[in-house]
Amino acid sequence: MSDARTITRAIFSDPSHLSWTGRVVGAVVALIGLVLAIGGAWLAVLGGSLYYLVTGVAMVGAGVLLVRGRTLGGWLYLAIVVLTFLWAWWEVGANAWAQVPRIIAPVVLLVAVLAAMATMSVRRERWRFALAGVLAAVAITGVDLAVAAAGQPDWVQGALPAPGTQGMADPSGQQTGADWPSYGGTGSARRYSPLAQINASNVGSLKRAWLIHTGDMPSSPRIAKTYGAENTPLKIGDSLYLCTPKNILIALNAATGEQRWRYDPNVPDKAIPYTAACRGVVYYAVPGMAANQPCATRVIEGTLDARLIAVDARSGRPCSDFGTNGQADIKQGMGQVPAGYVSINSPPTLVRGILVVDHQVLDGQDRWAPSGVIQGFDARTGKLRWAWDMMHPEWNGYPPAGQEWARGTPNMWTMASGDEQLGLVYLPMGNAAADYYSSLRRPEENQFATSLVALDVTTGKPRWRFQAVRKDVWDYDFGAQATLVDYKGVPAMVLPSKQGDIYILDRRTGRPLTPVGEIKAAQIGVEPQQRAATQPVSLWHTLRKRDLTERDMWGMSPIDQMVCRIQFREASYKGFFTPPEADRHSIEYPGYNGGTDWGGIAVDPQRGVIVANYNDMPNYVRLVPRAEANKRGWQPRDQARGKIGGAEGAGDPQAHTPYAIDVNAGWQLPFTGMLCKQPPYGGIRAIDMATGKTIWDRPLGEARTNGPFGIPSMLPITIGTPNNGGSVVTAGGLIFVAAATDNLIRAIDLRTGKTLWKDVLPAGGQATPITYEIGGTQYLVIYAGGHHFMKTPIGDEVVAYALPS
Repeated sequence: MSDARTITRAIFSDPSHLSWTGRVVGAVVALIGLVLAIGGAWLAVLGGSLYYLVTGVAMVGAGVLLVRGRTLGGWLYLAIVVLTFLWAWWEVGANAWAQVPRIIAPVVLLVAVLAAMATMSVRRERWRFALAGVLAAVAITGVDLAVAAAGQPDWVQGALPAPGTQGMADPSGQQTGADWPSYGGTGSARRYSPLAQINASNVGSLKRAWLIHTGDMPSSPRIAKTYGAENTPLKIGDSLYLCTPKNILIALNAATGEQRWRYDPNVPDKAIPYTAACRGVVYYAVPGMAANQPCATRVIEGTLDARLIAVDARSGRPCSDFGTNGQADIKQGMGQVPAGYVSINSPPTLVRGILVVDHQVLDGQDRWAPSGVIQGFDARTGKLRWAWDMMHPEWNGYPPAGQEWARGTPNMWTMASGDEQLGLVYLPMGNAAADYYSSLRRPEENQFATSLVALDVTTGKPRWRFQAVRKDVWDYDFGAQATLVDYKGVPAMVLPSKQGDIYILDRRTGRPLTPVGEIKAAQIGVEPQQRAATQPVSLWHTLRKRDLTERDMWGMSPIDQMVCRIQFREASYKGFFTPPEADRHSIEYPGYNGGTDWGGIAVDPQRGVIVANYNDMPNYVRLVPRAEANKRGWQPRDQARGKIGGAEGAGDPQAHTPYAIDVNAGWQLPFTGMLCKQPPYGGIRAIDMATGKTIWDRPLGEARTNGPFGIPSMLPITIGTPNNGGSVVTAGGLIFVAAATDNLIRAIDLRTGKTLWKDVLPAGGQATPITYEIGGTQYLVIYAGGHHFMKTPIGDEVVAYALPS
């Protein structure tokens, strides 16, 4: 008994040697421990990990001892760190990024504790002891992370098919190589070039050939929050054709970048929806017109204020024979259209002389927003040839007098693809207005929403549809262009989705050529009777990873990792297709940015390889009851809201439904900006199309521009960042892609997935590059315009690369 009292007095009695360093460090340790103990208790009550509660209590004890000048507090904290290392390996194993928030902050604090212990010692060797301890802690941490990183698989799973094993004819009648005549390379959207001058053996020598500024920069900081160029130029003959975020058309010398002409349609700022973006233009050679006639060849674009513009490809002057003075208004017949509600971001699809025109309807504003009608215009005259309003299939043109196209119907905001031979255009359809509430939708909307719809381009009537989500309340609209291929002798298409599923369909009938299955889906949320008991999924290939668990939560330290764990435990999460709720958050995984978004996929038709860059992030979602939304001032943009830009769904009113929607895109913590899910957040994968097997899979994007509180870490370490924009694959065995948030463009070895070359862009590279040949030189070109949603720097540069002469 007396021995126990002696030990107690030794630990808690007044110390013989106090130091201010020990007191300060001890107070910090105790404070952090208190936070962990309180949060850990909360997490434990929710059924989560006990680590934070136990560690927090132990740290409080260690901190109190240090404040009182007892070196035992330091030894206790050292034991906590040792046990934390063991716990980290038990919980996440050989996953270096998962270990980072578990061990880095505790080790940094250990360095301070060791220094404090040195000041509390009267021994002459105290600083030698402290320095040795610091070096040991750093070395052990480095070895731990190195071993964890080495233990992760490199994902090489199969051999690359040999060139020539999959010869595929292109039904568009176009070809790449010298040119890049269409947004996706050709109308088949393969994003493939047969050029091989730049190849795996010499790409490391690639240099900038020229750089130009378009001059289209935001007019104010507020407008800067909307800019995201997303542009892929076209190359025809000796010219490049591009459009800027506010639809300025520019023609450049393809060899030098020198501007040939420029046409500004004067789009007002008020027309900008969430994003000022012009993804591309259309080049059209009018059959039967003499080459020397004005507008015999023309460049056509859609604008943010919903006009079709046609200009002479040689001079940039408006085509007087197109619409009215070179313009056609697609809003005719839509009724009331507030500014910014209807915009054209993607190039129309040209099939058999018909411009199939889609448009974006501003998300989340009003259940009865303007119509998602699809329209077909004559590419020569600009006159409406047909319109498809799913609620009025009997109408062939504009609505009868006094009527308008049905409001709130699903729209198609992304790129379609077309088959010249079959006369079909393939529409990746979005959702009905008010993405996250379905009870007010009509049967026709439920039939065509989140579907790939094939229209007869001569009549505008649907031939077939393939639906990927039933009664979608996740904003899982099809965002990517379908890619036309031959699959085992059948004319087919590869169709990627935001959910990460990849389907192959017979493009004549829509019949799946690869297995499609059903999974059980939760029938919960505010409309359980609306939720389907099962949802379709691809059994052939998916980019989607396993369901999330509490162990997947991340952060910059144990504290914010604990906060993410608490949020995970408090949220509704039943795996894939968890419906949104009103009384608590729900987790949507994958989030609405993909899987695959508007960047689409690339296909090497000679090797039969699909290249897909993808996102791997959840959203944190909550339906907000109308009374609460009104109290917060969430009103449609044309009413009280009044501001533009920002992430879609972050406080959208969904007027004329019972609920607004609040989406935390990527599930970010409010203070640090760190994401709650552990990396990687994006990757790139090569897939053998013959088998559906993964050849390799790699994280895409470095940590150099990412960090807590928005501070760039500048670490050239591959973490796998969010990405938007597509890739290009070449006969030279290379993949060219930017897309990630690290502001890099890179060349990746198609065989191994290894990065062979990279360059820092002057702004974000959220666009798909192109490659072409002129004067015997192969060029790589990308529009570096940045993106507000991806939080990359805004710019106006077009950059070209080539091998040194």
